[in-house]
Order: sequence, then structure tokens, then C-alpha cells
Amino acid sequence: MEPTVATVAATTDLTMLKAIGAGIAAVGMLGSGIGLGMMIGKFFEAVGRQPSVEERLSSYFYIGAGLIEAIALFAFAIAALVLFVL
Repeated sequence: MEPTVATVAATTDLTMLKAIGAGIAAVGMLGSGIGLGMMIGKFFEAVGRQPSVEERLSSYFYIGAGLIEAIALFAFAIAALVLFVL
């Protein structure tokens, strides 16, 4: 049985909508990249101003960086699910 024009058009529309949805879900990765860059810059700025606080700030820095990276991984997982599974 050959596909009709309507089924081909519906499949193409669904594929296009999946790509758009995955792109929207991937915006979280962009935001976390910007946030991580700002956090790293501010960390180095603070350590440059007061080198004595590096030991106290580094633990907060690693925890914050891990949480930001977790947001990026969640966004990637959702984008991959939308694109390949749904």
C-alpha cells in the first residue's frame, strides 16, 4: 500500500513540529551556558579582588556549577526525548 499525499504531509508536519519542540527544549542549554560563563567570570573576579576567600568560595562554586550543568543535562534529555522518542 503506497502512502497518500495526506499521510506524507502529516508525517512531514509531525517531523517539523518535533524539531521545533526539540529546539525550544534546547534553549535551556543555552541559558545554562550563559549562566555558567557568568558564574565563572564572577568567581575569578572575586578571587582576583580577595585571594584569601578562594577556599570558601570554591566549594560554593563547584556546587553551583554542578547544579547549572544538571539543568543543561535535563534540557538535553528533554530535547532528545522530544526529537527521537515522541
